[in-house]
Amino acid sequence: MPSEISKVKTRKEKTELRLNGVRIAVVGCGQWGKNLVRNFAELRTLHTICDIDPKVLESLKSLYPSVITNTDFRLVLENDEINGVAIATPAALHYPMAKDALLAGKDVFVEKPFSLTIEEGRELVKLAEERGAILLVGHVLEYHPVVAKLTELIRSGQLGKLLYIYSTRLSLGRFRPKENVLWDLALHDISLALLLVGQMPEEISVQGSHCFDQATADVSFVTMGFKSGVRAYIFASWLYPYKERKLVVVGDRKMALFDDANPEGRLDLCSYEVERTGMRPVPHLNEAKVIEVSGEEPLKKECQDFLWCIATRQKPRADGQRGLQVLEILSCCHKSLEEQGKTIRPTDLG
Repeated sequence: MPSEISKVKTRKEKTELRLNGVRIAVVGCGQWGKNLVRNFAELRTLHTICDIDPKVLESLKSLYPSVITNTDFRLVLENDEINGVAIATPAALHYPMAKDALLAGKDVFVEKPFSLTIEEGRELVKLAEERGAILLVGHVLEYHPVVAKLTELIRSGQLGKLLYIYSTRLSLGRFRPKENVLWDLALHDISLALLLVGQMPEEISVQGSHCFDQATADVSFVTMGFKSGVRAYIFASWLYPYKERKLVVVGDRKMALFDDANPEGRLDLCSYEVERTGMRPVPHLNEAKVIEVSGEEPLKKECQDFLWCIATRQKPRADGQRGLQVLEILSCCHKSLEEQGKTIRPTDLG
């Protein structure tokens, strides 16, 4: 009977063998796309780099001389050697390019949001299902080792009954002309709330500000209420003096803090007790405990998931359905923002 070590080695060899024929094209090589290029190159599956800027391609060619470069997306779609396409172009191009790639028989990794309307999102999900294609939406934080550990703590009951989630995603700048702060920043924490709570919200409301452009909200505060009684509060802003990326999850036994802006990316776990003095509750917080997690890069884990799903035809962790759920909530947020904070239910969207 083979040992556990030999079993693991065999599984690893089988995995490498399956991935041996997978070839990826990265389309759109800006600030984030370059990270995709790096990861797929390190995973030895990068076949083509496609970008409309020849200078960008020239720079990347110097780093990856054996990789094909071109400025024409059609050449990517027509190349039968390419199995999967990773799309990191501006958000307005995600839907048409993902659709063209699916129609061309490619598996697709598309950055978030994968479309700007629910109708287009539903079309992509249906198209992928009809063609038996892989559709992964780039909600990269769902692949973060800290988030995986936090999810485990919640599911095992170590935090107790979940009470509320509070997140901040704040920075100065990166104003976008075609996306407001909800679509640029808040969507990260919306996807995390769905993952941690494990259900869609029943009601959503948003307060926001248009500090510099009346057409584009640059500050937003999202409130989501879930059937379980959990509430999620998400504060996102382009107008803040410091970069802040914090997620606080509060249960009736313990609280957890994930500070993603901290270079250590650590997870702190705090137990607490509430003493009642007369009618007034008095909380007592115990010393925080640092939970050890792996230092794996979330984007690499996401790229590995895409490659594995191409090889095995399994569904990705952040699939088209997850992308569609986030899109539905974003649409509710947008509607609430336009109606000065009116409570919107996802069921109202039809």
